[in-house]
Amino acid sequence: MKACYILGISCFYHDSGAALLRNGTLVGAAQEERFSRIKHDSSFPLQSIQYLLNEAKIGLPEIEAIIYYEKPFITFERLLETHLYNAPWGFKLFATSIPVWIKEKLFLEREIKKHLKKIDPTHNPLIKYSEHHLSHAASAFYPSPYKNAAIVCVDGVGEWATTSVWVGNENQILPVCETHFPHSLGLLYSTITAYLGFKVNSGEYKVMGLAPYGKPVYFEKMMANLIDLHDDGSYSLNMKYFTYGSKIRMFDKSLEEFFGQKAREPESQLTDFHMNVASSVQAVLEKAMIHLISAVKRKTSEINLCLAGGVALNCVANSKILNEAGFDNIWIQPAAGDAGGAIGAALGYWHLGLKNSREIEPSDALMGSYLGPSYEAIEIKYYLEKNNIPYEELNLETRDIKTCELLEAGKIIGWFQGRMEFGPRALGHRSILGDARIKDMQHRMNLKVKFRESFRPFAPIVLEEDVGKIFKFKGVSPYMLFVADVNDDLREKISPADEQKFGIERLNQIRSKYPAITHVDYSARLQTVSRNRSPILHSLLTKYKERNLTSVLVNTSFNVRGEPIVCTPQDAFKCFMRTDIDALILGNFLITKDLNSHFTDELDWRKSYELD
Repeated sequence: MKACYILGISCFYHDSGAALLRNGTLVGAAQEERFSRIKHDSSFPLQSIQYLLNEAKIGLPEIEAIIYYEKPFITFERLLETHLYNAPWGFKLFATSIPVWIKEKLFLEREIKKHLKKIDPTHNPLIKYSEHHLSHAASAFYPSPYKNAAIVCVDGVGEWATTSVWVGNENQILPVCETHFPHSLGLLYSTITAYLGFKVNSGEYKVMGLAPYGKPVYFEKMMANLIDLHDDGSYSLNMKYFTYGSKIRMFDKSLEEFFGQKAREPESQLTDFHMNVASSVQAVLEKAMIHLISAVKRKTSEINLCLAGGVALNCVANSKILNEAGFDNIWIQPAAGDAGGAIGAALGYWHLGLKNSREIEPSDALMGSYLGPSYEAIEIKYYLEKNNIPYEELNLETRDIKTCELLEAGKIIGWFQGRMEFGPRALGHRSILGDARIKDMQHRMNLKVKFRESFRPFAPIVLEEDVGKIFKFKGVSPYMLFVADVNDDLREKISPADEQKFGIERLNQIRSKYPAITHVDYSARLQTVSRNRSPILHSLLTKYKERNLTSVLVNTSFNVRGEPIVCTPQDAFKCFMRTDIDALILGNFLITKDLNSHFTDELDWRKSYELD
């Protein structure tokens, strides 16, 4: 039987990406930023598509249909109505956004075909469109391990929807209800992100990480004035304090007067006030999400829940939902933002458009989210030797042993293995690893490796079978989408004087036997590792446990601030040389700084190597 290929794409708004199905099974998925090296690249995912065609060993004509993840005409309708409603105050925003639409986004089919002609000038592909929130819903439900589930999607905005509820059954997804723009939990959180001086669509992680340093002193005031929670689980915002519908800036002086302080300038000092605001908006989001999802439980009577949309990346809120919303099981799309919409667009067309049945994988159908490019040993070796990079070649067993020895010596390791992850989080294939027991590891990684704010915590990886021994957590968290507290017997006593400290003063307090991954509230953003999903990482952690009686390591993404996660061996070597990473494990090849002193002048080594 001839294989049927479906290509899903998302682009032109936030993180662009592409996903390819062969007979309903994922061949792969990738974000354009990993190839272009432009953080949050929203351009057409041409290089991602080319990778997928190469991975499947097919040409563009073999793709039956290309599915775009939303309907641009409906989005354009929303923009026009919003601008007219806010006229004349919204003219500046209108003058900024509409020309782009007239030139490109409104004629999306023409734009897509124009880009695809760079791959095959003769082919005229079939282009179809999903809906934004349907793409999110499909990306969450179809790869999940559930036959039936409630589905909740929460983000900034799609066409009109900002929150949507669905029910999935076998290969069907049916709508239940939705909330429309401008009322949006995602935009509420993003507005406060901007007020706190962080970049919207990427700084929300920072707000979540900053929140435990403060106290939710503005929670009651925000609940009373900024948002209303309705009996049916829905919500509405007081638009007096939000200007994202009419102005380029998401807020004005009314929000500054509400908090009693002007917005923080980017990169300026963080104060107790900013930490309290972060803590308060996090508490508001958790309250609203639990209110919404508890109502979904009552409406649908489902025992399984699937989540997608950018808000589903808030792992602290996810854990509250897991514990308090009443569902037995929760599965969250790891690429929950717009890039993941490419997967949902393709799967939605396969099951809803072509009416194909669904095969349910017991764990899930995402293969650990390892859906990107991989590099064979011969390719890595060719790259190293062509560029005169000294290395030590290892086998599988000596690779794990040598990595353990380096970690035990307090070294920070760049770990580059197998297929690259799809989604915003590194899950052990494009990672930086460290020993979680070392007291200054968090500080060293933030300031010497990641070049980012010192307050930001790091995540632990742990063998799935060991998670209950270390953390107050039952079940699995393979995609780093839940937090869990460190067990009481592993906590360190804090002196009464230290307990009275507030804000950033708490940063360097040693709170557990694993200080590098224990946040100030004793929580950790957890990734559990199974042999089935992550055999490479499982092998390393098993060896580490044999030698150290623990399988916990620090895992953070292999990149520096402002850059995407590394994709190629060349990207990995550049990042390695630009930072205080001590050693790089490229597949089975070990590269150390002491053997690469001739690359210490960045201008010299930047010119000296290329990857064919």
